[in-house]
Amino acid sequence: MAAPVSRIEQVSVFLENRPGRLVEMLKVLEDRGINILAMSLADAPDFGIVRMVLPDSRQGVEVLHEAGFTARSTEVLKVEVPHRPGGLVDTVALPLSRAGLNIEYIYASVDPAPGQAVVVVKVRDLDAAEKALAVG
Repeated sequence: MAAPVSRIEQVSVFLENRPGRLVEMLKVLEDRGINILAMSLADAPDFGIVRMVLPDSRQGVEVLHEAGFTARSTEVLKVEVPHRPGGLVDTVALPLSRAGLNIEYIYASVDPAPGQAVVVVKVRDLDAAEKALAVG
């Protein structure tokens, strides 16, 4: 099943793994009126990586740098997935697997369209992934 797919920019922020550090980062965004459209947090013993989709990734990176955070922008795929059992496997996981592409990470967001969800997908080869997802 083919899925609507587009390239978007994601902001990744490296945070020390200590209480309150996430709050500090979120307050920087709040104070500048920047909304978070999707977010994922992965931790390791000494640091965490926050991945976010923002309305303006360039502005988000700039604001975070000004506040002393290590942040960068990365191109990822936004894939519309039917919000039903099997939607993710049919529209994302299986087509990418068939194309020999490994998913490095994936996280979800909300799509206001009824019956739809949105996932953010990172793979090494975005061109090949777009082709695989277009075929289904």
